[in-house]
Amino acid sequence: MIRNVGSVDRIIRLVLAGVFAYLYFAGVVTGTWGIVLLVLGAIALITGLAGTCGLYRLIGVSTCKVQPR
Repeated sequence: MIRNVGSVDRIIRLVLAGVFAYLYFAGVVTGTWGIVLLVLGAIALITGLAGTCGLYRLIGVSTCKVQPR
């Protein structure tokens, strides 16, 4: 996989995943919106850890400064 998520973008995704998880598990956001936040948090966590984003790839965006050869 080609990395297309830069360092700052990865940190933001991981922080958002943590915030979303907190909001859900603390009971601040419940019901359907809670599940939506949990799913978005899981996606942010996976893309942040993997360093690649399918949506970025589809639209041709890369926030990663170092491109592989």
